[in-house]
Amino acid sequence: MTEKLKNQAQLIYLVLAALFIASLVTSNLIFQKFFYWEPFNLYRFEISVGILPYPITFLITDILSEIYGKKKANQVVVAGIFASFFSMLIILVADYAPAINNSPIDNETFSKVFGLSPLAVLASMLAYLFAQFIDIKIFHFWKNLTKGKHLWLRNNFSTFFSQFIDTFTVLFLLCTFKVLPWNIFGSLLLSGFLFKIIVAALDTPILYVAVYWFRKKFNLKVGEEIRNI
Repeated sequence: MTEKLKNQAQLIYLVLAALFIASLVTSNLIFQKFFYWEPFNLYRFEISVGILPYPITFLITDILSEIYGKKKANQVVVAGIFASFFSMLIILVADYAPAINNSPIDNETFSKVFGLSPLAVLASMLAYLFAQFIDIKIFHFWKNLTKGKHLWLRNNFSTFFSQFIDTFTVLFLLCTFKVLPWNIFGSLLLSGFLFKIIVAALDTPILYVAVYWFRKKFNLKVGEEIRNI
């Protein structure tokens, strides 16, 4: 690979890492708003808006795993952990800082919106650690088993299993911390997991297009990864 292509590969890696971290941090900040979705009146999903950007993180780690390898994907996961905990510290400081009398947002409103974010970040990070590392591990297990073929298989199998682990863990911890009541645990678990399965299935064509583009641009064979960037 030429030096120019290496620089382009590194830039794309940084952009994907930035999108991953932004999606992860945002999902932790907006989680307290819940909404419903009834596709074709078949099922009523009741889920947090924090779930909307979260599947993007799994799509990005699958792209990174396929193109840049397991090590690079894990590096982004670790970077996301640091970014999330750093955002938690900023929120804690901002929550304790007293608002002035003519502040557009008073102390009570700010605490109501962001006061539970540190607990959400903690719960999300514990779930995130389990889910993301499991996702990457299963992805590469199937990649080695199929010798780089059947991308749809490792994408969906790794995401389905890891998303269930993530959804169960984060809801269990939020209910344990009394951020959410236990009586809605089952419905949120089912809605959250089904929603993530649908998104994972829908993003499979996006993954194929992205991988095809990477392979064409960087002259990669099936199963080959970009190294030394």
